[in-house]
Amino acid sequence: MHVVACKIVAYTGVLMALQFGTFVPQGWRLDLLEIADPVAKYEAMTHVAKAVDAIPVYDSIWVYDHFHTVPRIEHEAVFEAWTITAALARDTQRVKLGQMVTCIGYRNPALAAKIASTVDILSHGRLYCGIGAGWYEHEWRAYGYGFPETRDRMRAFREATQIMVKLWTEDAPTFEGEYFQIRGAINEPKGVQKPYPSLWIGGGGEQVTLKLVAQYGMAANFGGDPATISQKCAILGEHCAKLGRDYEAIIKSTNVNIVFVKAGDDLAQATAQVRATYGWSVEELQQQAIVGTPEQVAERMAALRDAGITYFITYFPRIAYDHTPLHSFAEQVAPLL
Repeated sequence: MHVVACKIVAYTGVLMALQFGTFVPQGWRLDLLEIADPVAKYEAMTHVAKAVDAIPVYDSIWVYDHFHTVPRIEHEAVFEAWTITAALARDTQRVKLGQMVTCIGYRNPALAAKIASTVDILSHGRLYCGIGAGWYEHEWRAYGYGFPETRDRMRAFREATQIMVKLWTEDAPTFEGEYFQIRGAINEPKGVQKPYPSLWIGGGGEQVTLKLVAQYGMAANFGGDPATISQKCAILGEHCAKLGRDYEAIIKSTNVNIVFVKAGDDLAQATAQVRATYGWSVEELQQQAIVGTPEQVAERMAALRDAGITYFITYFPRIAYDHTPLHSFAEQVAPLL
């Protein structure tokens, strides 16, 4: 039995619950590469989801909305985000389910809102709906979406967010934008959560993305070192103050890639399997992930917590083949935070 008490962190004088989620292996990071059969690949993914569901310290499981693999493009399995969100919702009982993040360029936003409403219902209100402007040019072009300039992607993102909220909160919304239009769109049923499904907005853009969080989001997701995190939190706080929004009510999340080693391990040897998947040196791995003992991992994460993060979404590179890191994190890292 793995039980970890809820931890509380202090930020700007207010106590906030520190929470944890984790990504399941869906293929995007070449994390199902060693499994040949597509059905077995899916089952490996859902086995991780079920394992997380049984560990109380984890609040959620997450998937990526991508079609082509990273860090190199291969003809490998990458399961589609919303299909597996729905399937994993029925494979699990307790955990929330999120996408980090749904690319608004891949689905009409009205349709995306409809999909999210459906998943919120079939999961009995366990949906975290993550959205973002998108960035992976290769897959955009490969799937025929083109690749608009940043200005256009961000303006379209703003419109898409507004449309999704309208579909969740109005009976027959109309919106006439530069990029999207809806005219009396009916979205029934709208979902379980009120006023609408928990909306997580990904990205650290200070003028568009963080303002959208302050206007519509239940959570923000951005990355960076502690100084960058602190700056993003401050900007978000400024937007909230201008809009009359309670900053403390918004979750501030970040993603952390973690590779555990034991004290005294030779790093090259201990990380050889992970590095072989990506063709990375030890130094390159350390640039992409926190590599260390549970105590060292907790120390790195504590610095991000102290900068303002209230929610960590973890990723363990070889979790499809070995669930041990899930328990190591829950039992040895979370208690230190």
